[in-house]
Amino acid sequence: MTHGDGLLVGQREVDAKSNETTAFRPLLTPLDLEEKIVTFDTLHTVRANLDWLVTEKKAHYLDVIKGNQPTLKAFLAALPWAGVPTGDTTRDHGHGRDETRTLKVATVTHLDFPHADQAIRIQRWRQEKGRPATHETVYAVTDATARQAGPDLLADLARGHWHIEVKQHYVRDVAFGEDASTSRAGRAPAVLAIFRAAVINALRRARRHRYIPGGRRAHKTATAALNLHDSP
Repeated sequence: MTHGDGLLVGQREVDAKSNETTAFRPLLTPLDLEEKIVTFDTLHTVRANLDWLVTEKKAHYLDVIKGNQPTLKAFLAALPWAGVPTGDTTRDHGHGRDETRTLKVATVTHLDFPHADQAIRIQRWRQEKGRPATHETVYAVTDATARQAGPDLLADLARGHWHIEVKQHYVRDVAFGEDASTSRAGRAPAVLAIFRAAVINALRRARRHRYIPGGRRAHKTATAALNLHDSP
């Protein structure tokens, strides 16, 4: 999915006997990713795949490091972050919740990770009404240099990655009832997923970014039909 407008650019069915990591290269191979920064779930932290992404696809990555990379995570946590100035601060307020995110980024050398150039620390503070405040620290690595990706861009990418849950998975389940679908025969689930994705993309291009169900109900209006028809 593209960052920002939330358009689906590719999907691939994963065999029940396999896992998502095997779909990484087949999914990305047809795409023009030169100079693009790719974000992905921690499950896809496979060093050979990241090396392929940089050397073969001429792309960049932003990889959040979690418990499946304990040595690397410990190394990143031990960096002298106290001496690194805050590069980006974002504050949000809404729905009874206050959230502050601060990001620090440092150039790293000799890190045992494919093409790594910058280490990132993101601290999140969240206060929900009637609940104790929570704190979380997240570490990430990117091969992009400071000139290619500054703190503000890295902060936007790290936060924007999780929009795929809202803009794709949540919409498919709630607005289209994908998880509740009883279609299981042959290729039917995959084909239906393609149709759902195509409709969501069309509605987003028709500027139905905020409320997909409303766009579905309005599809018979002359204006909506014109927007969908004229969308590239």
